[in-house]
This record gives sequence, structure tokens and C-alpha cells, in this order.
Amino acid sequence: MNSNIIKTGIIALGAALITSCGNSQQGGGQQAAPPPMPVTTYTVEKAAVTVPDNYPGVVVPLQEVELRGEVGGYITGIFVKDGQKVSKGQRLYEIDRTNYQAAFNSAKANLEVAKANLARTEKDAERYTNLAKKEAIAQQRVDYALTDLANAKSQVAAAQASLTSAEANYRKSVIVSPLNGTIGISQVKLGALVTPGSTLLNTVSTNDPIAVDIAVNQRDLSRFMEMQKNPSTTVSDSIFSIEQNGNRYSMNGKIEAIDRAVDPSTGTITVRISFPNPNGTLVAGMTCNVTVLNKSPEPQLVIPHKAVSEQLGKYSVYVVGDSSKVNQQIVEVGSEVGGMIVIKGGLQEGDVIVSDGIMKLRPGAVVQPAKATDSTTTTTPNN
Repeated sequence: MNSNIIKTGIIALGAALITSCGNSQQGGGQQAAPPPMPVTTYTVEKAAVTVPDNYPGVVVPLQEVELRGEVGGYITGIFVKDGQKVSKGQRLYEIDRTNYQAAFNSAKANLEVAKANLARTEKDAERYTNLAKKEAIAQQRVDYALTDLANAKSQVAAAQASLTSAEANYRKSVIVSPLNGTIGISQVKLGALVTPGSTLLNTVSTNDPIAVDIAVNQRDLSRFMEMQKNPSTTVSDSIFSIEQNGNRYSMNGKIEAIDRAVDPSTGTITVRISFPNPNGTLVAGMTCNVTVLNKSPEPQLVIPHKAVSEQLGKYSVYVVGDSSKVNQQIVEVGSEVGGMIVIKGGLQEGDVIVSDGIMKLRPGAVVQPAKATDSTTTTTPNN
């Protein structure tokens, strides 16, 4: 009897232990769901976007003239220093004027002789004409006098032309600056022989304002032509700015000229933009970057740049869906505008995305969007 009781007790105790272990294993297999992740969200919307386009450029003078002698001879005078500021009409070089002075004086004297001969023939012609009216002289003599008068007039005209030519050569023996600007380093020294139209003496160029040439793709040509038609808007909106050696200058530019043709080998056209250069900071030949603000013709989708993650060259965002679960969405991105970025594909207006806290998210995670008062304020680009 006692033996049966003991057996029954052992069986009951074993059953209790088995039940207790089963309950323990069942309870250990269940894991509590993680709490929603606190994040900041952003509703995708469209906005007018102004994108900065950058173009490499080369600084060029708006006006540049090579100085070459129009008459020949030896350099007898240099009146400027290399790199000096010069004004229009200022004397720069002098070519030996001895022969040109002599030719001028000779031509001037010949003109005076021709004029004296003309005066004499005019008097003869007048006197003979009056005598012919009284039939006191043969008509042939009058004809000779009139012929001499015509020849004398021709001689005066020829002498005047010779004087003009001699005077021009005499004047050209002194080379003057054709414009206000800066002269370069002289290519000749005192005593150098100048060959007319061939020998380069120096170069003069303007430096305020100065220009920058950029190569623009042909598909953007119409936009630049429109900006050229409205120079006042261009300047007031600061559409053109310049950066050189990492330094950005606070100066506004305007389109000075657009080349006549597109380069078929590159599909680009040269656009020349002028900039004020009062301090001479920009020097011809410098390379620089020109920023041109490009206003989109239609509103575009924009989101905060920090909402985008990149992996292996692909860009994605987390979109908040039903039950506050997030899905990772591949997107096509465009230009950056401040802290925003243009989205060209993958999202639609009105989509809600995670803008802050994406580093700790995984696809399918449940999120708890921050309250409006806790959300990060984001500036939307506009015109």
C-alpha cells in the first residue's frame, strides 16, 4: 500500500516537473516586439529650384591690341615701363624720325611750289581770256593758258597727296597707345630694327572690366541667349560669379558675347562673360571656375540631402508606409541645392520619408515620427 502511494507521488511529481519545464521553454521562445524607432519625417514636395552650374573658364581681356610698327627703322625711344598702365594716345615707342622728317619737309615745300605755279597760271588764264574777248590775242594762246592751269591744279593735288603720305609716315614713327589699359613686356630694345607690319613691339590690353570665356553645351545655348537679352536681370540676380584658386569674388557678371558657331568636335559654344576688375585681381590667361545659376523652368521634387543614403553607387531613401513601417526605395538624384537635393525618379509628391535617423533603420522597421515641434526645419530652395 505504502509502495503504491510512493509510486503515485513520484509520477505526479514527474508530471509537474515536465509541465513546469514545458511552460518555461514555451515562455522563453517568445520575444517581445522592439519599440518603434523615433525618427524625423519629411513630406516630399515640389519647389522652384535654382541649381548652380559650374564651368571651367579662362580669363581674357575684352580688348587687346598688338603693337607693330607701320614704318621701318631703328627704335630711338621707349617711353614706358613694362607692365605700366597706359592711356589712349600716350607715346610708347619712337622709330628714327630723321628720314620721315626730311620727307615731310620736302613734300611741304613741293606743295608750296605747286601752289605758287597754280596762282601764276590762274592769272595768265584770266588775262588771256579777257584779251580773247577783245579779239586782241589768238584763241590758241588762251587754250594753252587753260591747259597750263589744269596741269597746275593737278600738280597741287599730287603735292598735297605726297604731303599727306609723308605726314602720316612721320606721325607713325611714334607709336601711341590705342586704348586705356596695361602694356606688357617690351619685345624690342633701343636700337632694334623694326620691319613694317612684322616686328611685334608689345601688347596693350584692357583689364577693367575683364572677361572669362566658358564652353557651354549646345543644348543650353537658348538659356544663355535668353540671359543675354536681359542683362539687368542677370546682374541683379548675381547669376554669374567667379572662383579662382579657391577664392570666390563678390562680383556680378554679364554675358558680353556668344560665339557665332558651335564647335562640331565638342558640341560646345564659347560664351564670354565680363566682370568688373577694379583691383586688377583677375589677369588675362588665368584659369577659373564660373558659377551660373540655373533656374528650373518647372517645379521639381526636393528632399533633404541627409535623407539619402548611398551604397555601391546607388541612392536610396526610407519611405514610411502602412502601420508606420519603412521600406527602402531606390531613387535617382539630381543636383544639390544647399541642404536639399533634387529627386528625378523613385518618389512622388506627397510621399513621406525619413529625413533624420536613417542610420539605425532597417527595411520593415516600425518608426515613430517626431512631433512637428521636434522636427528639423528644412529650407526649400526657391528662385
